[in-house]
Amino acid sequence: MSMKILVLPGDGIGPEIMAEAVKVLELANDKFGLGAELSYDDLGGAAYDRYGHAAFQQGGPGGGQPGADFGDIGDIFETIFGGAFGGGGRARPRRGADLRYDMQIDLEEAFHGKSTEIEIEVSQNCETCHGSGATPGTRARTCNLCHGQGQVRAKQGFFVVERPCPNCHGSGEVITSPCRDCRGEGRIDVPQALAVEIPPGVDTGTRIRLSGKGEAGPRGAPPGDLYIFVHVKPHEIFQREGTALATRVPISFTTASLGGSIDIPNLDGEDVTIEIPAGIQSGKQLRQRGAGMPVLQGRGRGDLVVEIAVETPTRLSKEQRALLEQFRELETGDECPESRGFFDKLKGAFGG
Repeated sequence: MSMKILVLPGDGIGPEIMAEAVKVLELANDKFGLGAELSYDDLGGAAYDRYGHAAFQQGGPGGGQPGADFGDIGDIFETIFGGAFGGGGRARPRRGADLRYDMQIDLEEAFHGKSTEIEIEVSQNCETCHGSGATPGTRARTCNLCHGQGQVRAKQGFFVVERPCPNCHGSGEVITSPCRDCRGEGRIDVPQALAVEIPPGVDTGTRIRLSGKGEAGPRGAPPGDLYIFVHVKPHEIFQREGTALATRVPISFTTASLGGSIDIPNLDGEDVTIEIPAGIQSGKQLRQRGAGMPVLQGRGRGDLVVEIAVETPTRLSKEQRALLEQFRELETGDECPESRGFFDKLKGAFGG
């Protein structure tokens, strides 16, 4: 922000209030980064430059008359700064607003990437007036209130404040004959088809920027941007954790006991072979390097993490049951050291 504030001592304003006002102005300038220019009139400026706040204190080098009742200093600043954040000189053309579009994609599409097209209604420069906002054949005239400066000066107590012109809103120009199609805005809403490239490896929260595809700025100002926010739908088999893919795979108790291998169809269309070591337990995780999601805008892929779930059979034939009975008779307890250790601990705990 650029604001010019002229401090005018005198006019019955007490030196204490004057010093306090200057102090508050400088604090507000530092704290909020207003970029306000503080200047002083010819009478008080030299004294302030030489003595600082003391120039306006009672009995200080600047002297001064007894203070008048000016009211709450906060009311003064509320009046001055309310709506005064306009910008110095003629206001720059306001850039068009940025827009947001939420897109849902499958995990497979996040893996491979996607070229798609979206339909969105966006404001564009009016073709009738070419973004000027004025009826063809006419043009905007210089504002007669600010004389094209875009700023007006107003005195607030002992301050003179520059703020955006209320007549032209800081543009310095007024349209007397607005375009009928855009009603002086210089832009109209039209449906638009936009091509969007979704790169491989995107995740929920990934933001894709389409520069200059947002709303057109008023009266020919530059357009804003369009941001595509990606949302990846849950998958029925895989869960995603960054670049890693995770899944839970049930295996038979014989495979768990004897070992073996399983093939898992992956998102790239290829099967991933996972080697099962003999004696694996439920909950054990096996990792296949480089079989996960692609790294967004990078090289390589994450890992595939497979959690093993040993399934106990519930439907046994007579022959299978007989074999299991025979196996049970041959058990010594050494086959399942964790179970044996647990029951040994129980016996020790209860004096068995």
